[in-house]
Amino acid sequence: MKGRYQSLAASGAALCLTAVTLTGCGAIGGLTGDNEVTLRVVAADYGDTPQNSSAGYWKGLAEGFQKDHPGVKVEVNVYSWSEVDAKVAEMVKAGKAPDIAQIGAYADYAAAGKLYSTAELLSVKTEADFLAPLADAGKVKQTQYGMPFVSSTRLLFYNEKLLADAGVIGKDGKGWQPRSWADLEAAAKKLKAAGVPVPFALPLGREEAQAETMMWMLAGGGGYTDNEEGYAIDSADNVKSLEFLRDKMVGQQLVGPVEPGKLDRQAAFEAFTKGEVGMLNGHPTLMKQAEAKGVKFGMVPLPTSDGSPQPAMGVADWVMAFKNGHREQSGAFLDYLYQPENVTAFTEKYDLLPATTTGFQAKQAATGPAAQLRPFLTALPGSRLYPVGKKSWAGVSEDIKQKIGTAVQPGGQPAKVLEEIATAARAADKG
Repeated sequence: MKGRYQSLAASGAALCLTAVTLTGCGAIGGLTGDNEVTLRVVAADYGDTPQNSSAGYWKGLAEGFQKDHPGVKVEVNVYSWSEVDAKVAEMVKAGKAPDIAQIGAYADYAAAGKLYSTAELLSVKTEADFLAPLADAGKVKQTQYGMPFVSSTRLLFYNEKLLADAGVIGKDGKGWQPRSWADLEAAAKKLKAAGVPVPFALPLGREEAQAETMMWMLAGGGGYTDNEEGYAIDSADNVKSLEFLRDKMVGQQLVGPVEPGKLDRQAAFEAFTKGEVGMLNGHPTLMKQAEAKGVKFGMVPLPTSDGSPQPAMGVADWVMAFKNGHREQSGAFLDYLYQPENVTAFTEKYDLLPATTTGFQAKQAATGPAAQLRPFLTALPGSRLYPVGKKSWAGVSEDIKQKIGTAVQPGGQPAKVLEEIATAARAADKG
């Protein structure tokens, strides 16, 4: 999902799955085949080729649900991440909102009174199964409307061979444990001296600048919000974090030939898989991409400014149900979506982390290739998410994407740029 976990699917067109009503045992609240209801679902595509599109998962899910719920038909449209949020926005604006949407943000729809709360939809068992930080992030004014679908955390990836050749680590390529930003700076200098094209990739381009920025802010003791969840984008800690990037990483030419504001996440990932990047922040998808190209890599938490513990960044995508008069049917489908076996099937297919306690426990017990996700999983319970409960967040995120790269350029003004973003964010929040 581009800008989150996976690359965009090869095709930008929607994949429409019109599931045929199947007969089976059970029914929903008095509905029978004589009174059929159609649930319209819109979902995002996490695949990076047509062959592994999410369309296959949703087709199987719809068919499985219909076997147990005669009288309900499920139609699913799967769109690429580049268009799914806009598609849902268009549908809502036209008065044709889907019954259920699995997209990137929910807060504006909740604030406009267009969504059912989770308490109106889910069984107690399902609602209680969400991991607490993710459930909290799905709330607007203490009421949960956004249901976390899948999640991810971030780790610092490093190319074992490049770091060993540069003398950062031993020839076995193992055991690097950087604690502070001084450790990162020292490693990047050695990589540069060894001729590595990009000692540290710093993607602050439009694709996912808000994520890279938040990782550094958290590692510097700051973040987008304060303890009262008010915007604190221009805090002293955040200014210092960007000054470190400007002066130590960009200023000493440790980030490669492309300026950070023009470098997108996927381009940085691809350069890493080609052996051109020594270090960068990444999510689980990068493991598979690097392994496919034969790159041996290590993963550690992003060091903090002074070596003291700080929370990692977490990311979640969201499911929501619109008030279309199908509350009971939507709730039943969502209870089915969040059954442990269905959660596990999706997270395993795309190397993602679950949003539920039962899914988390299953991942913890995993062996074989799935065990590689354990470091990401460990960081999840204490992670900090974007302030997605704020209806202003979508606009603030866009503002960060447009401006943050300029703050870390040589001669850039982090304090001024962050103040501009923060001032606009606070105004939007009040509005």
